[in-house]
Parts: sequence; structure tokens; C-alpha cells
Amino acid sequence: MGFAALLASVLVGLANGLASTDTITWGGDNTRAGYQTNHNMDPAVVRSSEWGQLFKTDLPGNYKGYKEVIYSQPLVYTPSGGDTQYVYVTTTQNNVYKLDSKTGAIIASRNLKIPFLTADLDGCVDINPTVGAIGTGVIDPDDGTYYVIVKTYENQESQEPQGRPAGRHFIFAIDVNDLSDRPNFPINLEGIVSRNSQVRKFNGGILLQRPGLLHTGGFFYAGFGSHCVQYDFSGWIIGWDKSGNIVEKWVTQGPDVPETTRGAGIWMSGGGLASDDKGSIWFGTGNGYASQLATIPVNGFDPPTAMEEAAVRMTQNADGTLSIVNFFMPWEKQALDGADKDLGTSPLQLLPSEFSCGDVRRMGVITGKSGKTYWLNMDDLGGYRNGKGATMDDVIQMYQNENSVYAGAGVYPLEGGYIYVNVIQYPTHVFKFSCSDGVPSFTKVADSPNVNAYTLGVSHGTVTTLDGKEGTGLLWNCDVQEGNLRIYDAVPVDGKLNLIKSFDVTGSTKFTRAVFGDGRLYMGTTLGTFYGFGSPTTSPLECTSNLDFGPIDISSESAERDITCTALIDVTVSNIALQDGAHFKLTNVPTIPLQVAANSKFTAKAKFAPSRVGVLSDNIAVDTTNSQAGYSKNTLIRVSGTGESAGPLLSISPETVTFNGVITGNDPNGVTETVLVSNEGQSLLTVTSVQYGESSNGTLQTWNGQGNIVFGKFTIQDIPTTIAADSSKTVTVLFDSSTDGTFHGYVKFITNGGEDSFNIEASAGPAPIAVIEFQTPDGTGWVKYDANTHFTFGQVYQNTALSLKLRVTNAAPQGGVQMSLTVSKPPFGIDSIVQANNQVDLAEGTTLAPGQSATAVLTCAVPKSQINVDSYNGTAPWTMNINDPNLSKQTMHFDCDAVAQQAPPLLDNGQGKFRYVGCYKENNPGRQLSTQLYGSDTNEGFMCINACENGDYIFCGTQYHRECWAGNTVPNLKVDDKNCNFDCSGDLNQICGGDGVDGAGIFISLFADSLRWDENSTEPLPPGGPYVNPGVLGYGSLGCWTEPTSGDRALSQQMSITEATVAKCVKLCADREYLYAGLEYGAECWCGDALSSASLSAPDADCGMTCSGNSTEYCGGGSRLNLYKYGASFNGTNPDNSTTTATPTSVSTVSSSAITTTTATATEPAQPTIKSRVGEWVFEACWNELADGRVLSARTEATDDMTLEKCAEFCSGMAYFGVEYGRECYCDDLLREGSTKADDPSTCSLTCAGDESTYCGGSMRLQLYKHGVSADSGASSTPVTTPTSGVSSTTPTSASSSKVDDAASSPSSASSSTPSSSSDSSSSSIPSSTSTPGHSSSSTAGSSSESESVSSTPSKTSSTSSTTTPTSASSTPTGPIVYPGNQNFTYYSCVEEPSAGRLMDDQIYNNGDNMTIKSCLERCWEYDWAGVEYGRECWCGDKLNLEGETNATPGKNVTDSECSFLCPGDDMVYCGAASRLSLYVKKELAKKLWEESQEST
Repeated sequence: MGFAALLASVLVGLANGLASTDTITWGGDNTRAGYQTNHNMDPAVVRSSEWGQLFKTDLPGNYKGYKEVIYSQPLVYTPSGGDTQYVYVTTTQNNVYKLDSKTGAIIASRNLKIPFLTADLDGCVDINPTVGAIGTGVIDPDDGTYYVIVKTYENQESQEPQGRPAGRHFIFAIDVNDLSDRPNFPINLEGIVSRNSQVRKFNGGILLQRPGLLHTGGFFYAGFGSHCVQYDFSGWIIGWDKSGNIVEKWVTQGPDVPETTRGAGIWMSGGGLASDDKGSIWFGTGNGYASQLATIPVNGFDPPTAMEEAAVRMTQNADGTLSIVNFFMPWEKQALDGADKDLGTSPLQLLPSEFSCGDVRRMGVITGKSGKTYWLNMDDLGGYRNGKGATMDDVIQMYQNENSVYAGAGVYPLEGGYIYVNVIQYPTHVFKFSCSDGVPSFTKVADSPNVNAYTLGVSHGTVTTLDGKEGTGLLWNCDVQEGNLRIYDAVPVDGKLNLIKSFDVTGSTKFTRAVFGDGRLYMGTTLGTFYGFGSPTTSPLECTSNLDFGPIDISSESAERDITCTALIDVTVSNIALQDGAHFKLTNVPTIPLQVAANSKFTAKAKFAPSRVGVLSDNIAVDTTNSQAGYSKNTLIRVSGTGESAGPLLSISPETVTFNGVITGNDPNGVTETVLVSNEGQSLLTVTSVQYGESSNGTLQTWNGQGNIVFGKFTIQDIPTTIAADSSKTVTVLFDSSTDGTFHGYVKFITNGGEDSFNIEASAGPAPIAVIEFQTPDGTGWVKYDANTHFTFGQVYQNTALSLKLRVTNAAPQGGVQMSLTVSKPPFGIDSIVQANNQVDLAEGTTLAPGQSATAVLTCAVPKSQINVDSYNGTAPWTMNINDPNLSKQTMHFDCDAVAQQAPPLLDNGQGKFRYVGCYKENNPGRQLSTQLYGSDTNEGFMCINACENGDYIFCGTQYHRECWAGNTVPNLKVDDKNCNFDCSGDLNQICGGDGVDGAGIFISLFADSLRWDENSTEPLPPGGPYVNPGVLGYGSLGCWTEPTSGDRALSQQMSITEATVAKCVKLCADREYLYAGLEYGAECWCGDALSSASLSAPDADCGMTCSGNSTEYCGGGSRLNLYKYGASFNGTNPDNSTTTATPTSVSTVSSSAITTTTATATEPAQPTIKSRVGEWVFEACWNELADGRVLSARTEATDDMTLEKCAEFCSGMAYFGVEYGRECYCDDLLREGSTKADDPSTCSLTCAGDESTYCGGSMRLQLYKHGVSADSGASSTPVTTPTSGVSSTTPTSASSSKVDDAASSPSSASSSTPSSSSDSSSSSIPSSTSTPGHSSSSTAGSSSESESVSSTPSKTSSTSSTTTPTSASSTPTGPIVYPGNQNFTYYSCVEEPSAGRLMDDQIYNNGDNMTIKSCLERCWEYDWAGVEYGRECWCGDKLNLEGETNATPGKNVTDSECSFLCPGDDMVYCGAASRLSLYVKKELAKKLWEESQEST
């Protein structure tokens, strides 16, 4: 064989070896049992200190600021022909990643579609905030195609919620090599009609694909459920082939089930559809409401059409379609439906062939939300109510766990067979399999030492072995609480699982299942991180491996066996010892320390001395030291053997049989548990006596050898007299639970193979009684839950929050049964002012003893709003189900009335006459409200509205903190309220205009007289009236219409409305997306998508009733509607038919007189200047306007023909005058403290409104003049050079546009007679610190993402066109800056922490990816001090602890250059450093400190 051929064969062998360790489907294979022998998981290696975390990969996905979340389990695959194994990960953001399996390095990635948003799910936040790829995909090894299903939207351009109707599901087929799409994929599933129920269509917005995909028989299948038992949660199975053809579209609610009946979702906590790959497919379903089955038994091979609460077996047809073969439903199916206790919360798993007994050849296991574990005959699932004897279910066995189970069982078929069930809030239960006289049985024999997660967090169990060898079994569990990854020996000892190791994996995802590759394990999280575990190093010794001594009697020991180790490198052996030493012995150990050269050998001897029967193992640990990298420091040598007993040997498990949570009288036939009585010896075991009594210390009676033992409340059944060698018998313990009380028992077996016993502990009591209460709004009392009444917070005012407790109590008497919350869906993370504080308190799985209570806190947090806005109601639902037999599943609603202050004058309904109508853009162009009523440091909304009412204005607005403006025409452009972000100088809790979200605009907070403005037209309503409102919000008037004389209403839906107006009613209908709106009887509001055919057009005079909330407009009449339709033009007339109202035309937002046309010329216009003198006034400087007030405030005026001379005349007799924004004039005798000169005089760049040849200040820049000595009457001028961004000329331009683009906030637009303006916001009322090397620090910031922009003065160039496009001209800093602050804070200094202790106590935010100064200041708004440290930590406090702890070196101010860490969320801003805070102080406190410092000097 040539070298190339030899190399090729080696590579193929390597690839095949890796491929054999791949995981290409959920659970490792289609049985879904999770028993995996092929991943080289050697217990000796796992136990070693080297086995641990290999890597932690940060996935880069960041959708709308959210990290990746991984619910879909990763898959591990070695592409054909390659020698590298990869891990494939998909996320809820619909990103797919290909990672190196050894290092976690991202090899390739791709986004499939935008994710669906949880905000569209009405408070169902089980998956939050994005819903993308949830179910685990599958890889087809034949062609290397990765199949996965994602949830998304129809429109791929928007990142905002689009509503459930826009939701879509797509099937993707992806090439594992480059992640590209296969031909004919993706497949859009929207609108597919079910094959077995023609009335049902696939609705992607309400469905959820959570179960793992199945690949079998050449076809692929996916199961679907829904979200939180909302909407239509009927289950679907969609099937397809490799060519992209849909072959199956089966729904669980089949023929004869009405379309409106919901239920039987397929979700199984993410578990996969199971198959034997021979034509059968199994799965479990959830609750439903078809209720086809009553109390009459139904044969399993005669299934109903509604597969609710069912274990289902289907057969695969040649064309890929599926047909039901048989089913199982629990006898209490109706009760489970009403309580939302899904059977299918876990997958239906096909157990390995070792689990067979008698006529039952194939067994399965499934556990539901009721806590019942069912073992089923997979060939005859059992039907409905076909049980015999004491049970009504025809199943192999049922076990009642203490709480719900949301996970598939762990399965270990060796060493007798074990099943592991992970119960929430309780230990993992271990069941031992036995087969006695052809009857299979599963007996609980052990528990884990750890309690599983309090909420739905514990994983599906997984068991690995090393190549299927006994004694190598490991049980792997993942959890959302501490010890997120736990590894146990698969075989319990003395009633307990042995925990080998555990690891904390922050953000571990619920419903996880351990996924394996070649000796490695992989886990995803909710925090955008992906983990790999394994052993990264090579052993320096090659030793005898897996030394098996075979069977040895427990009364003897084996001969010694040699153990030989060869050194691969030079090593020093420092210790040789057994890890356990209970069953093995070491002899002939060489003297330690031992120097061993490379390729040299040393030997020791070992022997096996078992002390109990069964497969036993241990590890010989050889500790070494060496000087070469890449080699481990210890080597483990596995030794094993099988302990046997030649004679009979008795063993009984469990040690104690427990009956908990039994409701008195609930089970008339009693409750049963089983005990496993085993003969572990090789000879026949004979029972010579059985003794029994209440306890081992009391009087014991002896069984007579016939029939059952009956004593107290217990009956011992199926007592064996002999047990064959190496076999077991199952003994049944029946508990009579007909009376309350606690009962005890003791049973002892005496045999020729020894003695053993078990205890019985049982209790029965009254059922739990649930009492649900909510605190009264004042917090002093409690209101009991009434299904017909909502809980309420009462009234909560804007910018405040009220927290109240929800309390659940088990009111059962002492001795009663423990209460359990089997379903609990708190309103957490939803789009509502009402939310639960967390998802932990009163979570699913919460248990309460009689008399015990538990609480959860809900908060109504009403956001800051303007005064004089309408009150509104916020509500949130909490769905809860409790095992109180008299209380079915309940959905509690929590209401909160959000209330704003109302400024007089007030209307009869208590609401202010002037309503807040929004934030509007100012200077758009020119002043939007022309009359300034005043400027005052006590300004707030009440004061301005009062002045407006006294002046008989229709509109009034507040801006610049302290100014009140009025007018009778509404401003042109309404913008998002976020742009009005200034507090009022007279009330910090009110808003008075703002400078925009980017700090570069001018905005006014607007109020309007609701009696004189219809919220629609740009002009006030004409005097007189009443009138027919022509339309609002895109709805046009259709005139007056009749109600039908009989039958249906004209419009079908009546809305609740008070103080009716046309605008209010139309908004109610628009919010609900109705096509029509109508008002009737002056006070009724009606909506609908269709107008009744019996409704007719009527004379307008018939609609003669005025609106109860606005007497100037009509709201229908008796049996008459004023009708409005979306998109319609007004065609109605006034009721008296004397005047016809025409269809409204668009109203120009800018008068034509404000627009000029510029003609291109070769000669450049004259350059504007700053006049150095104006009469007796001398130019001082371009001055920074204050963010919290005016530099000059004694007199103010604003006109559209402002000049410097007019302002000087207006300010006659004062010491200073200043002009701003080209049209505003201010005067005073003193400059306000804290005002500063602008660093850049060119920022006074706006030409005077009445004289374009000279400048009149700028945006937040005052062009300041001081009265001085007599001067020439003329005024001298100084040209100002104004650098621009991207424009070389130095002369300013004006703009030609009838509408100024809101985004063009700087004045650098071309050709207009009315320049727009930009606004810089000064960061502080005291001077900010000076810049230091490497920093740019000033009261304005550059163009970083969070900084307020500084606009350069615009320039003007020759133009060849009369129409140009506005452009932004912002100066950009050359490097990172010190962020100046926001409306609340100003920069203080870089401050060093004390050597011990903290400057501030409260760290409220820590984010190494997105931290910015801006985000920290926003979070600290209630504190006096705020700062960022280490680039990621946000600290707040009301005082500074500069002294630190006792004897500490105090903190101190240091130079700004020492705060050198860049903000991870904005690399143009500094965020402190190590033990250095970029510190900010509240402006009010800064002013106070400054004033105090002035007084002290």
C-alpha cells in the first residue's frame, strides 16, 4: 500500500471513529431513552481532577440588546470525509453556529430569520424575550443536512412586535459544511390545512415548535403545541421529505371536533418524538377540552378522534403519512384537563430491550404534570379505564411522585435495570426493574442526595457507559439551580445515588439534556454562553487498563494481578493508591517517590475482595509530576469485579416504604407501593418466617405462611416463600387511607440467606384547601379571591409605584395533605404596568403544608407622564392551578388605575380642560407657538395652563425648563414623547420640553383646550356648532345611519366609554383594529368589521345628539349612528342640512411666505458676521445657555423679524442683552451663576431672523453683549470662520424646504430662508472639569452614541440647483471623552476608591457588554451620586464614603486620565478604571456645593 493510500485509510478510520461519537438527534437516538454507550465517557477520566470545563464560548448574537438564549439542544457531528467534529447550536434569535468541538471556537454562523417577540404573546413569558429556534433539530448523516424549525414574522424588515397574525414557522435544511440552504428550503408552514381535520389551518403566530425533530423511514417529523395554554393549543405533527414536500399535516383534534375546541398540544418539555425505526412513532399530549370520553372504558385500539392527555402510538405509512394504532389516557382524564395537568410534560420513551418481561416485550415510560409515572406496554398502551382490580388504568405500573415532572427519565439497562425520575423540588427517585413470574415491576429503591430545582428547571436524565460495560454507568443531570451539572454513579448504594462531581453553569437552561461528543459534554445557557466539558490533557503513563477480576465469592478474595505502567515521558511517581478501597487491595507498591524514565516501566499488584454482591469497581490513582506541557498529573487505572454469593443472600429495598400526600377517602381501593425482595445468591432462597408489627421495637407477630398479612392499616400481598437464585419477587404494600392519621409498620423476613426488613410510614388527611388573597391598596388588609372580581391596586399616580403581595395559604387542618402549585404563570416580563417581581415566588412546584402560606410581590409601576392626560387601566393575568380538588385552574387578574395630576380649569368629569396632546418639534420653521407668556424659575404645567386660560389661548406649551408659550395654531410636527426630556424648573417631576433623544433638537410639551380643538385638524374648531366631526385617526365620516329595526346591531361590538367624544370612540375601535366606529345616543360607542345590511343611510338631522364629552360635535341620536370608516373621506352634512362640509384637504405645515427659491449664481453671497458693537453695547462672547434655566432672565421677547438693534432697544437700561436661536432676545443686569463662555465662538451660527447679514446666537448659545462706553452709531462686524463636516466653504447657508427633516437637527442644510437650529444641552450648572491628556472633557460631548452632539456652524456654497437636501454637520471628537452628564447629573471627577470600603454602597447594574455612563445615570436617577468603575460596574449612593473603613487610606479626586477604561457599550466614552470611579453628582447638589463653597470664601 502506498503512503497516500495508507494516509487516506488512517483519516477515514479517524473520521469513522469520531462519527461514532456524534449526537445527531435529541437524546442520542430515536428511542429517546438517553442511554448512550458511544461517547468514550470513561468514569475513571470523569472522576479525575483534569475532567472539567474546557471552554466557555460567548455567542455574539444581540437582538434589540438581548443576549442569545439556547433552548434547542446542540447537535454534534463529524462531516463525511472530515476529521474534525463540530457542534451545531441554534438559538431563540434564530442564529445558527458551527463550533469546533474541542475549543468552542466559532467556525461559521448565520441568521436564518428575525425572531418572533414574546411581547406578542399576551404575558406568556415562558420563553423571553425572543422566540426563534426552540425545538432541537436533527442531522441527516447521509448527506450532512441539518434540519431545524424557526419561529419568525412575515415581515423581515421590522424589529418591533408585529402581532400574532404575522407569526410564521419555517423548516430549514442547512448544509452542515457552510450553513447554506438546501434546494427547496426553507418551507413556510403558514396556512397548511390539516389532513385529518379540514377546518383547522396551521397558524404560526399561536403555535410553538418545542419537541425534538424525528428522522425515521426516510421522512422527517415535527411536533407543535402552543404558548401557556393560550389561543388554540391543539397539537400538530408536520412531516416532510428531503425534497421539501410536505407529506403529513396531522392535528391532535381530528374529525368531529369543532374548530373552536382547543387542546392536546405536543410539547413534552422539549423531548423528541420517539420511534423504533421500524414504522412506529410514539409521543405524549397535553390537556384539552373535547371531552369525548366519559366513564365508559375504551379499548386502546379504538382511539377517539381527540388525542388529549394521551400516550399515542402511530404507524408510518409508505407515503409518510401517519395513522393511529393505539393510545392510553389516565382514568382521571377529565380532572387532569380541568387542572391543566398535562400527561405529556415529558416524552414517551422506548426503553432498551433489557426491560422486557413475560409477554411484555417493549416497555415505555412517561411522567406527567400530575406527578404520576406510568410504565406502559408500548405494543398495547392500555386505552382508557381498562384496568383490573384496584387500578382503573391498564398499565404495567404507576407511581405517584410528590410533585410534577417536566423531564424524560434517565435509563440504565445494565446491572438489573434502573429508571431515574427527576421530580421538581424533590430528589431524583431511582427505580429498580424486576421480573417475577412474567410480571414486570419497578420499585423505588433510592434517591439523589440533591433536591432538584424549585421551579421547572431539572433536566431530562441521561446515562452513559464506556462501550456498554457494566460498572461504568454514569447518570448526568442538569439543573437551573446550584450544581447545574451533576454527575452520579448510575447504581445507587444504600438507598442513595453517589454524587461524583457537580459544576456551576450560570444561566443553565430549563428542560436541558446533556449532549455528548467524543469524551466531551456540551451545555447551552440563557445568557448567550455555550460550555464544553471534558479532559484537555494526555496521561504521562500507559498502564494496564480496565483490569477485570471476574466473579469472586464475597467470602473470599481473588489472586493478585499485575498492574504495569510504562512512562511516555520522564516522570516522578509521588503516590499510588486506591480511591475507594472498599473492595480492592493494593500490594507490592514500589517505594515512593519513584523516578521513571521515558519508556521505562514499573509494576504493582492488586486483588479483589468483595464485601457485597454485584458489579464493583474502583480506581487506582497514580499521581505524578513532570516538566512537559500537555500532560496530566495523575493517571487512573480502573479495576472491576463481580461479587457473588454461592449460597442464598437476602436483600430488600427500599428500606422504608412511604405514603405521602394521600387524601383521606380519595382512593376507595387503597393506595399501593411495592417492595423488592431479592435473592442475590446463587442458590435457592427459602423464607422461613415473616414477622410484622408497628415497629421493630414493639411486639412482632409471625405470618402463618398463608395468604396476606393484614395489620393496622396495611395489607402485605404477594409474599414469596422461595426465591430462585439471582432473581427477585415484588411484594405489594396496600395502605387503607379511609381515615385520617399517621400510621407505621415494620416487616421482617427471615430466610436461609439472612435477615432483612423494611419500614412503612403512611399518613392520610384532608385535601388541601387553597385560600388566595391580595393585599388591599393601603396594604393593611387582604381581599379573598373571587373568580368574578379582579384584584385591584386602586389608583396609582404617575411616576410612582405600588407593590402589594399575593398570598396563597393551605387552609387544610393539621394532618391535612400538602398543597402543590402544579401550574403557575406569573405576569413577569410582560408589556404592562402591572408585573410580578420575579418568576420564583409562588412558582410551579411550590408546596405548602397545612397552615403554611407563601407570598409573591406584584408591582404597579406607572411611568412618568405629563399632567392632564387621561387615566388608564393596566391589567395583568396570573394563571394558577392548585391540587385543591374544589378549585380548578384559575386565571386571576390584577388591575391598576394609572392616574395623572389634573391642572385646572377642570371639566365636570374632574379632568383638566387643557389636555396634554404630545411633544412637538419647535423651530419647524420658526416659533410654533408665537407668544411667550413668561419665563420663570417656578415654571411648571399648572402655572402655564393657568396663564394660557387667562390669555384665552387654545394651545400652550412649556419648554427650556422655565418658559411658557401660547398660540392658536397647533405646531406642525408631533414626535415621540421621549424627545421632551427636560424637567420643569418649578417641579422636577413634570416635563417642560426637551432637546430630543439625541440632544440635538428643540421640542415643546403641548397642551390644548379640549373644548376648542378636535384633536385632528391643525386649526381650532370654528366658533358656533355643533358640527359633524369630519374624521380622526384615519377614519372618515359616512354620515348618519339607522340601527336595524330587528335582529343584529348595525355594529356588533359595544365599547365601554365615559364622556364620549368622536376621537375617544374612534381610538377605541382603532386600537382593536375594527373597520367601523359609530356613536349613538350621545354617549354610546360601537365598533365592528362589518356594517349590518339592515342599517340604512339616514338624514343628518336624525343624528342630533351632541357628545357627552364634547358639546361641539354630534354623537348620533336615538337608534341612529354617526358612522365612521377607516380610510373613508368625509361625505356627511350638518344635521340641519343647511351647510355642506367638504372633504378635508391637507393643510400645509409651513406658510408659503416662508419659502423662497434660490437661483444659482456664480457670485457667492456676502458672508454673515458677528457684530462687535451695537450702539453702546459691546460684544462679550458666545455664551453657553444653561440647561436648567436662562443666563439672562429679567426680560424676554421673541419675534420673526429679530435684529441685534431691536434687541438692544428692548433691553435699554439693562447691563446685558443676548440673542439666541436667531429670534429670541433676553436681558438682565447679572449673568446667572454657573453660566460659562462657549469654547467655540462659531457655535453662535444662526443668522438673525430680521437680518441675514449678521448672526444672532445659536442653538443653546447666547450671543452676549454688555452695555459699555459710547461708541459709533455704526456697528463693526467680524467674519466668523465656521468649520463644517464634509463642507469646505466657511460661509453659512440657509435651507429651502417647506418641512425640516426631524433628523436634520443641525443647521447645515442648503438653501432655506428660515434656518433650522440644533440644540446642545449644557451638562452642568457649574463648570465642568478641564480636559487632561488623552481625554476630551467639556460641557458638550461629541458624536459618540450616548453623547449630546455639538453642531458646527453650517456653510454655504454655490449651487446649480434650487433644491438641496438637508445634511448634518457635526464635529466629531478625535478620541474618547468624559461624558458630561444628563438632565439630572453633571460630571464631578475621576475619584479613587478608599483602600478598604466603597465610595457608594449600591451596585445596581453590572454589564461587561453594554455598560455606558448614560445607562448608569438613568438607573441612578433617585440618588445624589452615580459612577462607573472597571468599565462595567454602575454604583449609586446618596453620600460619598471617602474615608472608607477604619484605618483605610481615604478616597480622593485624581486626574481624569486615571479613569481610562472605555465603556463596553460606547467606546467613545470613559467608564472609570480599576478602583477608579467616573463620578457624577446631581445638578441640584452640585449647585448647592458650589454656593456653599462661595459662602465659605
